[in-house]
Amino acid sequence: MKIKICGITNEEDALMAVGLGADMLGFLFAPSDRQVSVGTVRDIVKRLPPDVHTIGVFRDQSPEEVNETVLAAGLTGAQLHGHETPGDAQLVRNTAKILFVAFPAGDPGLEHIGEYGADAVLLDSPAPGSGSVFDWNLVADLPVTQRVILAGGLTPENVAEAVQRVQPWGVDVSTGVEVPGDPQRKHPLRVHAFIKAARDAAAPVGDLADLGPDPFDWSLDGD
Repeated sequence: MKIKICGITNEEDALMAVGLGADMLGFLFAPSDRQVSVGTVRDIVKRLPPDVHTIGVFRDQSPEEVNETVLAAGLTGAQLHGHETPGDAQLVRNTAKILFVAFPAGDPGLEHIGEYGADAVLLDSPAPGSGSVFDWNLVADLPVTQRVILAGGLTPENVAEAVQRVQPWGVDVSTGVEVPGDPQRKHPLRVHAFIKAARDAAAPVGDLADLGPDPFDWSLDGD
């Protein structure tokens, strides 16, 4: 079970999330209350252990801008969260070691997810960042071999049920672990509770073996 804490805006929260067991940190470069600068992220990334994956989140930005940001900030990968085409994704794939493509659950574009060459598809609610939960039954419409990162309204209180029902490859949270009323800060107790609940509910790794090579394997061979 991979766990991504998204909407990180500062070094303190980044180190806290990693210390509590997060596999991935997400940094928003698209307009948002949680938007960060390249310089801020670059400084944070330098302080992180090498086995933590750092993902830039972009929305309707050109592949050239995405690639420049990934390189300048020292990110592991990119998450495309807008109306990017498979061609855009392939251009980003040339730079990003890990590529996620996000769709609202039930979006007709999911029929073409295989054309994006993504390591995983992130399923979100129709209003990303709103804290809204979507119908988890919609995940069943995806190919069984597609890695799924479940997002959209997840909290420490509901993530165990979500993981048990959907059995995703990973989960993503931002609003659900924030300090109430402050989108710039994560709450340590909520981050801890979220990670523990998700991991406790996860299926054994062997149950996911048919998904093929793990996109994180590159970090284990020294590349």
